[in-house]
Amino acid sequence: MDNAKRAEVLVQALPYIQKYAGKIIVVKFGGSSMVSEELCGAVMGDITLLTQVGLRMVLVHGGGPDINAMLKRVNKQSEFVNGLRVTDDETMEIAQMVLCGKINKNLVSQLHQHGGRALGLSGIDGHMIEAVQKDPALGHVGEIVKVDPQVILDALDHGYIPIISTIATDTEGHSLNINADTAAAAIGVALHAESVIALTDTPGILRDKDDENTLISRIYLDEAPALMADGVISGGMIPKIECACKAIEKGVRRMFIIDGRVKHSILIELLTDEGMGTMFRLR
Repeated sequence: MDNAKRAEVLVQALPYIQKYAGKIIVVKFGGSSMVSEELCGAVMGDITLLTQVGLRMVLVHGGGPDINAMLKRVNKQSEFVNGLRVTDDETMEIAQMVLCGKINKNLVSQLHQHGGRALGLSGIDGHMIEAVQKDPALGHVGEIVKVDPQVILDALDHGYIPIISTIATDTEGHSLNINADTAAAAIGVALHAESVIALTDTPGILRDKDDENTLISRIYLDEAPALMADGVISGGMIPKIECACKAIEKGVRRMFIIDGRVKHSILIELLTDEGMGTMFRLR
């Protein structure tokens, strides 16, 4: 790319930078983009760049593969019910150690290496996320009751990029594991976010799951039930879409499901005419 082309790209991005300046964008980080060093570095670079041009970025992460690896090291079998990990006392201890410790602090360090100022948090800090036990059969799996965003806002106001692991507590201080998609959507609502972006291992919502050329670039909220009934939205994508719908119903303007396997997918979505992935919004 020659210098003239580089300048043209920057000029084309300007209206989007102006549109999003000062707005809060919540990014749910997971999947291949999290376990690949190259893709993770691209995400950290994107978030740092967007912060430098005036967006208020918040990163929410999970860490299922790392939890699985640690459980395997201690010879503990994982058990799942309807896609949710059964979380007994020992598994909860390991999940909290991995999510709040290893993963969270590694991400803070990586963002610093890309020139950002990160602050590692969990749903426990500032009593950010309060939850109740979702189902006794699942153990320490939580369902969010409320989100207090003050600690996140304090971090943003002081120039930090909050990086949040999804461990919550109940009213008695017991730790509960929260699905990262659910947590990102709830945090977006509490922050009155402009957008929530979910990085996934798919291009977005495909009308034909075997044909990436059938990507649906925009879905209005009232269209989602029919797409689920027709099987276009199915399997593990259903809870993501349910989170998206709830977030939009409660005030988030847009939710994007984009391919985290593509380098700089966040920049492509936010700062270009074409964008990528699937956008959910009110009609």
